[in-house]
Amino acid sequence: MKLLLVVAAALVDADNRVLIAQRPEGKSLAGLWEFPGGKIDAGERPEQALIRELQEELGISVKAACLAPLTFASHGYPDFHLLMPLYVCRRWEGHIAAREGQTLKWVAATKLRDYSMPPADEPLIPALVELLA
Repeated sequence: MKLLLVVAAALVDADNRVLIAQRPEGKSLAGLWEFPGGKIDAGERPEQALIRELQEELGISVKAACLAPLTFASHGYPDFHLLMPLYVCRRWEGHIAAREGQTLKWVAATKLRDYSMPPADEPLIPALVELLA
């Protein structure tokens, strides 16, 4: 089974809300909500990949020192196994904008379970609730 390495960010605003993005139509798992991030390219460190993905997806600049690892998910899908570290980020430069057709929403950590998420994202929620509640 193929191992897929991806990385995700819990962007936290001044009100302790977390940014989630809804996967657009045409993508796998369309309509589900997820933490921003994406695939780690060959030769990239997770932090480098996350900095690149946040720039591409949201138009913001993040420094590696502002990424704090919190937890990770390990989930088996039918065609691959996904390993995904989650970083918390409270500082970035620029204004967050949906650059890939996704819908964005700021949500209290305790309300994250109200949104349908991919199975790999769901195990990340308890650590966020514990950190932010």
